[in-house]
Amino acid sequence: DVQLQASGGGFVQTGGSLRLSCATSGFSFDDLYIGWFRQAPGKEREGISALNTDGSTWYADSVQGRFTISGDKTKNRLYLQMNSLKPEGTAVYYCAAADSSWWDPRNMNCWGKGTLVTVSS
Repeated sequence: DVQLQASGGGFVQTGGSLRLSCATSGFSFDDLYIGWFRQAPGKEREGISALNTDGSTWYADSVQGRFTISGDKTKNRLYLQMNSLKPEGTAVYYCAAADSSWWDPRNMNCWGKGTLVTVSS
């Protein structure tokens, strides 16, 4: 049974950093595409980063150069290091998994419970 649980959200000032963590179980990082979405108040859920089964990574333009995704297979954990945070980064962040590389909410097989990130100006 695939399970995901995000944590690490909190309150941070503009320009600050946070590291999100996603505890996973029931699958191997070699078998599923895993990554992160976020949903800001009043907006649609958007994909921001993914870790592909071959170890390659993808980032949305909005976070490219500021966020870094990584995975620890020994701990079954996925991470998102977020630097230079902006107020528009205020959102609930979700980790998710899919059996194909199309990083769209409609394609996800499993979602974790989100964690709230608030970036103050």
